Amino acid sequence: MHTLSVSSLNEQIKTLIESSFVRVFVEGELSRITFHNSGHIYFTLKDKDSSIKGVMFKGNASKLKFRLEEGLKVLVDGAVSVYTPRGEYQINCFMIEPSGQGALALAYEQLKQKLLQKGYFDPARKKQLPKFPSRIALITSATGAALQDMLRVANQRYRALEIDIYDVLVQGNSSAQSIVNALHVSDTKGYDIIVIGRGGGSIEDLWSFNEEIVADAIFSASTPIVSAVGHEIDYVISDFVADLRAPTPSAAMQMILPDTNELYQTLDAISQNFSNAMKAKIFNASQALLQMKKLYEQNSIEMQIEQKKREVSQLKERFNQTISFKLQNFFKEIEPLHVRLGHQMQSIFSQKQNRMNAIRENLVANNPRNRVVSGFAQISKGGKVVSLDALHVDEIFELMSEKIKVTSKVIQIEEYKR
Repeated sequence: MHTLSVSSLNEQIKTLIESSFVRVFVEGELSRITFHNSGHIYFTLKDKDSSIKGVMFKGNASKLKFRLEEGLKVLVDGAVSVYTPRGEYQINCFMIEPSGQGALALAYEQLKQKLLQKGYFDPARKKQLPKFPSRIALITSATGAALQDMLRVANQRYRALEIDIYDVLVQGNSSAQSIVNALHVSDTKGYDIIVIGRGGGSIEDLWSFNEEIVADAIFSASTPIVSAVGHEIDYVISDFVADLRAPTPSAAMQMILPDTNELYQTLDAISQNFSNAMKAKIFNASQALLQMKKLYEQNSIEMQIEQKKREVSQLKERFNQTISFKLQNFFKEIEPLHVRLGHQMQSIFSQKQNRMNAIRENLVANNPRNRVVSGFAQISKGGKVVSLDALHVDEIFELMSEKIKVTSKVIQIEEYKR
């Protein structure tokens, strides 16, 4: 019996298997997916009873339109190969398609969900488009019918507009990068609006506008972006990321450009409103001026002087009336006072007269000349006439007659008993 080495056996198995399974189509569920740094993708393809390893090398992996995901059911087109160093067989995949749907449809949904989670579709971040743009950029194919449609609508609606055209590829392998390059350049030129678009086509034709690099460029642009791709029923990723989605390229121009005829009508309406407003303002101002004139006349120096004169005249009249009233009351009150004063003066005069008579009589009575001359003298003490019983022992007193004044001292007092 011929003995084989392990390597020889694996080589024979490899030759047998690879020549027998040159092209296979296998359906199964993806699991244990590994995206290697080299660009190769390793995975396991399984069903409910069995599994087989698979590999998709970098060249073929770069052509995938969707991302391989755990649990995704796929249809694999490839060949069975043997890795002789370990004696393992696997499927070398040339192409992978989602089972039950197209690869592009799946890739579209996968990218849409990814960008949605990143906030690319958030209405709050969308920029406001100016109502009257003066400069816009059109990023499209210079030879496409879409460009001619956009220029025709722009010429009909709004001629006061500067339009720059950026000729790009709108389908094919290099088209996405071409669109991105044009977006980066035009975003630095200070345009009011940038429109990216093309006419209708299949999903493959429109795929450039479903690429993630295009979505990133739109999201990071500082200029408002309008996506105008395909027909009304076509929706691409750029529609969701852009600040405005137009159903067609020509519709985009209708949406972003004002209608000149409508502008004329609007200007007429504005002019009429302005005229009416000015007339109203002039009328109101004239009324206010008349009112101010009246107020001025009412508050002028002349009017103030006249007013003050009237006030002085009124005050003078009130003063005269008050004085007259006071005088009348005074004369009414002074008459009884005069009578009372006369009576009181008469009473006081009588009292004083009686007092004077009493003093005169007292003076006459106390005049030394009227005293009995022989053997009598007047006694006084301290300048006052006193009686004899008012004197006390050792007191000094005076004795006065008509011609003589004697100063004496009381030596002894004796009281006679009757």
